[in-house]
Amino acid sequence: MKTKIIVILGPTAVGKTALSIELAKRFKGEVISGDSQQVYRGLDIGTAKVTETEQEGIPHHLLNVRDADQSYSAFDFVTEAKAAIADIHRRGRLPIIAGGTGLYIQSLLEGYHLGGQVPHEEILAYRAQLDTWSDEALFGKIAELGLDIPQINRRRAMRALEIAHLGGRLENSQPDYEALLICLDDERERLYERINQRVDHMLEAGLLEEARWLYDSYPDVQASRGIGYKEFFPYFAGQMSLEEAVARLKQNTRRFAKRQLTWFRNRMKAAFYQVGEPDCQEQIMQDIRRFLERERL
Repeated sequence: MKTKIIVILGPTAVGKTALSIELAKRFKGEVISGDSQQVYRGLDIGTAKVTETEQEGIPHHLLNVRDADQSYSAFDFVTEAKAAIADIHRRGRLPIIAGGTGLYIQSLLEGYHLGGQVPHEEILAYRAQLDTWSDEALFGKIAELGLDIPQINRRRAMRALEIAHLGGRLENSQPDYEALLICLDDERERLYERINQRVDHMLEAGLLEEARWLYDSYPDVQASRGIGYKEFFPYFAGQMSLEEAVARLKQNTRRFAKRQLTWFRNRMKAAFYQVGEPDCQEQIMQDIRRFLERERL
């Protein structure tokens, strides 16, 4: 029998966090973060990490599970999310995953082992090697192997090279979950305005100081490449004005939101809901009730 889970997807700033907490209160659930940046301790403002007050007493998992100088991968997420789901389900609660990192959530739902018989350290070593390659080298290798991977999709290219390099020892498995995927969306202008306002609020809350700490302490780690931090590095280096850095952050965040929606539409079987419609939340609640009342697989 597969474990039923709820997955809340959507672009940044669309309202995933608020919805996940409301669902947890109504359906006796707990929230698992599906965000690749919120795992880092000390990176709170730039990642829009839910605060203790905002959690309203709802347990949250996979927040603050890495130091800023540590790496985090889809393999790590799948491993730790599975453990959290099992724990939540065992206690009679509903697992609710909320986040915008499509690769991580897709890997969990589609049953990727992301390793098979290959030692985790070997995968990480090869992945770290690929991460140092330029796009030219990466896609040159893809072309050499005769693989058709769009050049805008670096992650997919790296995954294809991992499989080609490690061969049959990489494998997938059948997914362990029956998941209801809910993807929030909104009109572009309204979403982009919320993104711009969120950046302004982050700055008021101390984002610049948080980014400066990362720049001074760990400028070359994985976490420093996240949107919300990397845009300020040229400013700290005296290569850009603060106004230019803020404008770039807003632009990059808007573009990221667009990429997220493209991923969810093209790669994941989610039901889309327009948050601007007055009956949006009630429709989601009804769909969840029907899903939970359906006979389990």
